[in-house]
Amino acid sequence: MTTPASSPLQALARIRPDVRAMHSYVVQPSTGMLKMDAMENPFRLPAHLQAALGQRLGSVALNRYPGDRIADLKAALAQYAGMPEGYGIVLGNGSDELITLLALACAQPGTGQRATMLAPMPGFVMYPLSAQLQGLDFVGVPLTPDFELDEPAMLAAIAQHNPAITYIAYPNNPTATLWDEGSVQRIIDAAGAQGGIVVMDEAYQPFASRTWIDRMRAEPARNAHVLLMRTLSKFGLAGVRLGYLIGPSAFVSEIDKVRPPYNVSVLNCEAALFALEHAEVFAAQAAEIRVERATLIAALRQMPGVEKCWDSEANMVLIRVADSAKAYEGMKNRKVLVKNVSTMHPLLANCLRLTVGNAEDNAQMLAALQASL
Repeated sequence: MTTPASSPLQALARIRPDVRAMHSYVVQPSTGMLKMDAMENPFRLPAHLQAALGQRLGSVALNRYPGDRIADLKAALAQYAGMPEGYGIVLGNGSDELITLLALACAQPGTGQRATMLAPMPGFVMYPLSAQLQGLDFVGVPLTPDFELDEPAMLAAIAQHNPAITYIAYPNNPTATLWDEGSVQRIIDAAGAQGGIVVMDEAYQPFASRTWIDRMRAEPARNAHVLLMRTLSKFGLAGVRLGYLIGPSAFVSEIDKVRPPYNVSVLNCEAALFALEHAEVFAAQAAEIRVERATLIAALRQMPGVEKCWDSEANMVLIRVADSAKAYEGMKNRKVLVKNVSTMHPLLANCLRLTVGNAEDNAQMLAALQASL
């Protein structure tokens, strides 16, 4: 009996059409380049801490699944963040996984009624992507031309679409804006009045002047439907891939049900615990980045050809130039990678997003930009 030949094209047809139509997330090759496109911490651990961490990781039992140390990490994160009483934590492989878990937990497959996710736009690309992949409808509400929250539009969208999840990035990516507290709270109130969940995405909290967890502690009843999401990537551990979600225990226990078992490795866990034991080192790095951010913004606002440079509460700066594609390619040719965000949203026309680095990196980036305008 002859076995019929299989066809890769036939098998590919089993993959969802919307997935086949997507583009994968591409990380730009960066060998030999100054990488200023991903908001990474420019500072490595001091040599003595590198040695100590290496010794500690070398003693980890790699033959065992993650165990009690995960509970130790949750306790350390709760103390570091100032988690309110009665709250719990879910850990993720970066905040990207947490966004996926939230969408998965709130999707309504088989009910004939799709859940909705809502967020201001331009914003983090993982919000609409996770909605699409998990079967939620996504509603993006445009920011104002100066990247402030359009509060009336947000309130109208919440009333119309009754979202299961509303994301507020605080500060926002890629605009680096930290929106008005009163406006944010009114949006939270409106979502809560319809039984919706609000996620405050504080990925860039180390560089911001305030955090929503203070409001969660001060007005717990008003923020009882609010979840706080953070990542250690901007803390200084982008390579460790660890995110965490804080919220009322009743909420996080439900979200935890859809988390894959052992999603945080023993190495990631131990590295994160080590970093939190030396939080003052990373706090000093964040403070230096904030100082360098002010210097960078001042230089950009004096540079001919930079049409607009927005204020920043993150470790990135958004600028507008006459021709972002030309500036991006010119900088790339000069071995400096930045992010051309101009195609992400109409409001971002001719915009570049620049990571804030140390003084030397920022000087090299400014020189490349000036020569490329």
